[in-house]
Amino acid sequence: MNIILVSSRAAKARSVTLNGKHLLFAAFLFMGLFVAAIFAVQYTLIRFHPEAMSTEMRAWLANAQTESQQKQQTYLREGLDTMAASLGKMQAQLLRLDALGARLAKLGGLKPQEFNFEQPPGQGGPYMPAMQKDVSLADMNQQLASLSGLLNDRNDKLGALETLLMQSSLDKKLFPSMPPISEGWHSSNFGWRIDPFTGKYAMHEGVDFVVPEGSPIYASANGIVVYSDYHEQYGNMVEIDHGNDIVTRYAHASRLLVKAGQMVRRGQEIAMVGNTGRSTGNHLHFEVRYKGIAQNPARFLQAPAG
Repeated sequence: MNIILVSSRAAKARSVTLNGKHLLFAAFLFMGLFVAAIFAVQYTLIRFHPEAMSTEMRAWLANAQTESQQKQQTYLREGLDTMAASLGKMQAQLLRLDALGARLAKLGGLKPQEFNFEQPPGQGGPYMPAMQKDVSLADMNQQLASLSGLLNDRNDKLGALETLLMQSSLDKKLFPSMPPISEGWHSSNFGWRIDPFTGKYAMHEGVDFVVPEGSPIYASANGIVVYSDYHEQYGNMVEIDHGNDIVTRYAHASRLLVKAGQMVRRGQEIAMVGNTGRSTGNHLHFEVRYKGIAQNPARFLQAPAG
C-alpha cells in the first residue's frame, strides 16, 4: 500500500509505503486502544453509575469479591492454625514446668500452699482506653515466639536447680558425681547432635569420653549392678541403680568386671573402655537417668575429665 502526502509547504509530494507488518501493527494498536476504551467506560460506570452495570458485570464483581474474601479467610485460618500449634506446645511446656515446680517445692521443703501451680497469678490495673490498641496477627506470632523461648529457658534453669536440690538432699556417696574415668576428653556432649551413622539430627542421651582401649571405668557412686551384659546398641554395658530413682549406664566396654546383683562402691573399677555395639571408636558412653529419663551428666559430675 502506497500513501502519497501532499503539503502546500513542501515543493514535492512524499510517498509512504506500508507493508504487511505495518498493517498488522496498526491493527493490534487499534484493538488495544479499543479494549482500553471499553475498560475505561466500564470503570466510569462502576465508579460513578453503579446502577448502570449489566447483570454479568455485577456477577463478575461479586465473584471476584467472594474469591478475595475466601483468600483472606484462608490466610487467617492458616495463621490461626499456626498459633494453635504454638499454643499447644506452650501448654505442654507449662504442664512440665508445673510438675517441675511442684517437685522443686517438695525438694526444698516448701509448703504446698506457698506455691500453688494450679491457680493463675493475680493481675490487675486501671482501665486506660487511650493506652490500648488492637493486636495484629504478626504481633501475636512475635509474642508467642518470645514466650516460647522464655519457657525453654526457664525449663533449663529449673532443671539445673532441681539437680542441685537433689544433690543436697541425697547422700553424697549415692549421688553419681564422680567422673567414670580418670582422664580423657569429651567427644560428644549431651543433647541434640548429628548422628555419626545416619547423618541426621538425633538426641544424644549421654556424654562420650575418648580414652584408650582397656582404660578402667569406675562406678560414679555406690549402688547395685542391675545389668552387666552385651546390648545391641550399647555393646558391653553396665547399669547401676543408686537408689532414689537414679541409674547410671557405662557403655561400649571391651570387658565387664562386675555381675548383675553385685554391690559396688564409689570409685570401684567395673569395666574397661572398648569399641563394642553402636560405636565408631574406643570411648565410654556415660548416661545418668532419673525416673527413666536421661539427664545431662554434666549437672551431676563434680568436674569433667580431661
